[in-house]
Amino acid sequence: MPKTPQLVCQHLENISGDVLEDYQDIIREYVSRRQGVYALYDDDDLYYVGLASNLSSRLKAHLGDKHAGQWNRFSVYLTIGDKHLRELETLILRVVKPKPEGNSKTGKFARSEDLRARLERDIQQRDRERRDRIFGKTDETMYEVLPGRMPPLCPYVKKVFRLRGRSRGKTLYASVRNDGTIRLWRKVYKTPSAAAVAATKYQVDGWWFWEYERAPGDRVRLDELRK
Repeated sequence: MPKTPQLVCQHLENISGDVLEDYQDIIREYVSRRQGVYALYDDDDLYYVGLASNLSSRLKAHLGDKHAGQWNRFSVYLTIGDKHLRELETLILRVVKPKPEGNSKTGKFARSEDLRARLERDIQQRDRERRDRIFGKTDETMYEVLPGRMPPLCPYVKKVFRLRGRSRGKTLYASVRNDGTIRLWRKVYKTPSAAAVAATKYQVDGWWFWEYERAPGDRVRLDELRK
């Protein structure tokens, strides 16, 4: 069974700031030329969160910069690589909200979708559907009456989205339309498997073959829609 990818490989938590001055050589041995996230505390209160590609120089700088005297304890989290450090820092800042005199900015995510507007639309849609059911304005048996004629993706489609699959070293793309049908190379298919067979020229389960972007950067198999 493959191991889960590791982010943090070593850490020091809730250490007195005096250690940075009294035992600089030891701390330097731990963090020199190492990247990661660190936190500065005023006793038990979080004062500042930061990231650095060289933690040794950054921590030493905080002993004499504008933050000096504002904190007396620190924590360090050494990471494997720095690919996601910026977003990790942003995530921490948005969750814990340190003192404003420490971190004045919360940062931004690179591609994350803010779901607030979507939540508002979905709640409004759910309320409309509930109101229509109360006053008998909808045909609740629609999906039961027309199961053979309705594309199987139809109940799951709220907006047009793209599909992606790979076959014989090539990446193939298709689009799910508002009615649940799938458009591939100027032709329209009713089911994911029909579109997958047309794309690959062999029998394949389309719910397994196709992937979609559930959220920015988060691609999953189409079958996740049914779970």
